[in-house]
Amino acid sequence: MLRLMTRDRCEVIVVGGGPAGSSVAWALARDGVDVTVIDRARFPRDKPCGEYLSPEASRILADMGALAGCEAAGAAQLAGMMIRAPGGAVIHGDFSAAHGYHGFRDRGLALRRNILDVILLDRARAAGAQVVEGARATDLLRRGGRVVGVTTVEDGVTAERRAAVVIGADGLRSMVARRLGLARHSRLVRRYALVAHYHGISGVGAHGEMHVHSGGYVGLADVGLGLTNVALVVPQPEARRASGDPAAFLNDWVTSRPQLTARFRDAEREGSVLATGPFASRARRGWAPGAALVGDAADFFDPFTGEGIYAALRGGEILAPAAAAAVRARSPRDADRALANYDLLRRREFGGKWTVERLVGLAVGWPALMDRAAATLERRKDMADLLIGVAGDFVPPREVLRARFLLSLLLPPTLQPRPRDPVAAAPRHR
Repeated sequence: MLRLMTRDRCEVIVVGGGPAGSSVAWALARDGVDVTVIDRARFPRDKPCGEYLSPEASRILADMGALAGCEAAGAAQLAGMMIRAPGGAVIHGDFSAAHGYHGFRDRGLALRRNILDVILLDRARAAGAQVVEGARATDLLRRGGRVVGVTTVEDGVTAERRAAVVIGADGLRSMVARRLGLARHSRLVRRYALVAHYHGISGVGAHGEMHVHSGGYVGLADVGLGLTNVALVVPQPEARRASGDPAAFLNDWVTSRPQLTARFRDAEREGSVLATGPFASRARRGWAPGAALVGDAADFFDPFTGEGIYAALRGGEILAPAAAAAVRARSPRDADRALANYDLLRRREFGGKWTVERLVGLAVGWPALMDRAAATLERRKDMADLLIGVAGDFVPPREVLRARFLLSLLLPPTLQPRPRDPVAAAPRHR
């Protein structure tokens, strides 16, 4: 027999306790909003993720009081990225470079999600948020066309939790986005990822690595404590082959690539191989009456540029004032206006990066284009540093969307525009 229980009402319910949910809950609680975070998992828990945090993500971690905890937990420091194209060209880009832009820090971080998420969720608790673990949100409660809460299953008991605003921070396959009818997935680009941690991969240094091949790409990054994150991303036909034995598929893929074979000779996997996807999802908009979406629930195209964690943290930072305004609004119309304004700000913040992500995704799926661009970036480190700075979230995307930059990527060397003098630009901040 179904048991139904009604929980106390709060002002905001956040569905999902990852970086997006923790970020927005922390900011709301600090602003005096009564906020409850619910998550189906019990922390710590593993999560398939590249586990990279850009230099600018450290600013938000510092604001939350989480940066010192991440570093004390053994987070690796990343100086930039190395990208190997299908044809063998190698691109090196550094966060600290001569282009004149500076992030909050000169290095990125990488830390396992089973550590990072606990740190962030604890910061939300410390700010005053209530956190309920092991509570699976199954549906939205509505009244008069507005979202007024969620239905959850907690220890086998179905409960109704009510709130003025519900925030969907529940990831790539967001229940909130689906129930709102906002979820949208690309039919043209369907990639899946297999993620694992290894000891003993040789040659892993202070740069994250991306190795691109015609059948997908693999990322390697030190995540501290002697572990390397290995994230393999493949198109849907390849992913079907992996479904029978993901661990064997991942091992065969990396060890069959000549530049990786020797590096994995003494490597040992720790834990299971986790799968996620398909990617290329974007909500039609980031809000509905009484509800909002943030993080991967709102938008996630592809993990190549490492946007996930920063976009989650920054999205929560943008959403919190709008959600607080919606809670305190004098009328439903004013509440809707506040949430609609969040969506506008979110698009302004991330629009340029979305364009860059899609251009990179096009190149990754088209080896000839990738090789043409990589040949230029291998020779033009100034351009490589700009591109990696965009991925680091401190160089404005407009710098790599300029016609001069794009023409330089695609034209033969004799036809390319002359490079700018990198020392001519005064130091700039994002």
